[in-house]
Amino acid sequence: MASKRVFARMKEARKFSTRNRNRCEITGRARGYYRKFRVSRIMLRELALQGLIPGMRKASW
Repeated sequence: MASKRVFARMKEARKFSTRNRNRCEITGRARGYYRKFRVSRIMLRELALQGLIPGMRKASW
């Protein structure tokens, strides 16, 4: 989990738009980010397994 300082910096507007980085709303993770849900792949899986994301469930075949 990211520190409070990292979350504070995420909220600030950057001087240059190219410096913006998509980060997970929950953990602050920058890699494996899903734009549609605004969370990382790890949190997406956990939220889906808990049933907190409508229409998403674990695949089985």
